[in-house]
Amino acid sequence: MSSIMEQAAKGVTPLIAETAKREGISEEFVRNGVASGRIVIPNNPIHGPVPCAVGDGMRIKVNVNIGTSRDMPLLDTELEKLSVALKYGADSVMDLSTGGDIDKIRRTIISKCGVIVGTVPIYQTGLTAARKNAVVDMTEDDLFNGFEMHAKDGVDFMTVHCGITKESVDWLKNSHRMTDVVSRGGSFLTAWILHNGRENPLYENFDYLLELAKKYEITLSLGDGFRPGCIHDATDGAQLAELMTLGRLVKRCRKAGVQSMVEGPGHVPLDMVPANMHLEKQLCHGAPFYVLGPLVTDIAPGYDHIVGAIGGAVAAQNGADFLCYLTPAEHLSLPDVDDVKEGLIASKIAAHVGDLCRRRDTELDDRMATARRALDWEKMFSIALDPDKARKYRERGCTEKEEGCSMCGDVCAIKIVDRYLEKK
Repeated sequence: MSSIMEQAAKGVTPLIAETAKREGISEEFVRNGVASGRIVIPNNPIHGPVPCAVGDGMRIKVNVNIGTSRDMPLLDTELEKLSVALKYGADSVMDLSTGGDIDKIRRTIISKCGVIVGTVPIYQTGLTAARKNAVVDMTEDDLFNGFEMHAKDGVDFMTVHCGITKESVDWLKNSHRMTDVVSRGGSFLTAWILHNGRENPLYENFDYLLELAKKYEITLSLGDGFRPGCIHDATDGAQLAELMTLGRLVKRCRKAGVQSMVEGPGHVPLDMVPANMHLEKQLCHGAPFYVLGPLVTDIAPGYDHIVGAIGGAVAAQNGADFLCYLTPAEHLSLPDVDDVKEGLIASKIAAHVGDLCRRRDTELDDRMATARRALDWEKMFSIALDPDKARKYRERGCTEKEEGCSMCGDVCAIKIVDRYLEKK
């Protein structure tokens, strides 16, 4: 059966037509983008049709990570997080569970999720090996069987760390990094390569991975296993060596008819963010770029959702297509339900800021301005990214009959000027 990419090369499909309608873009623009690989529509048929386009000319999308840990393995808590993520407009959800019944958790989340779902199969594979003996005891079969199991459950896109090679590990060994490897999947494969003295199976047998991805219509998210874990390490040789490898793999994905996107850096000083975005687009042939943050300072634990939103806005302005949220709990603990909401809203703000730079959805800001001009609070709440929080602040210190807010009271600038301009 032809893949989504191959079908797009032949003409407009129902999936492309629905995607174009949602995006407010012409069907032909979407078709060309998907056929060329500049746009991906992750859509495992087992999960069902959940059109979400990522890439050139599309609205910037936001992903929410949820999932259990060894210390906090409760499925019900993750379902609460899922509910909050969907309520506040997440475009995708990744299940990164590492505790409890991981298979049951993943399948339940997929069954209840009306947006695209991603996973990182090596987490489960590596942890299974580690809890039996050691992560370096993973076999090639373990890696590919884990990928296929997630595919059969209906996962739409998967992070695969194919850019970590024996050569790039050498870059790492000779680097002056302060944090070495902060990617969990990246650490598993780095340790495996160093211990076994062999090439990364996901890279060495990439053609087989492509066969599986095409069979199940999985979008490959080519992971950044050597992303910088602190400002000091940004844009170093190890990161760039991996990125160049990912660029070559993007071309192989396209030749095989497999959709792919590329994951981007973690900790990057603000002035380097534009260059990192342009490098990815250049080296990876315009592939959709999926970024974590970027985090533009290391010294704000408890506020990394803000740090990530600052970096995310600049990244989106300069070509990023997909923002992975960060929560206030980043670097500290597993996020709770409130953390998920705070992190999602922060990244939604960054994504919208990026869309405005591309002149997308400007009418939302115009509608908000019109509602503010009219002191139409209900209208403002209906447009707000977080209506509940906006309403809560509005009610603080105000009576129901008061037109203004408790900040200005009877010296409301809008009311004063309106009185003399006679616009009311």
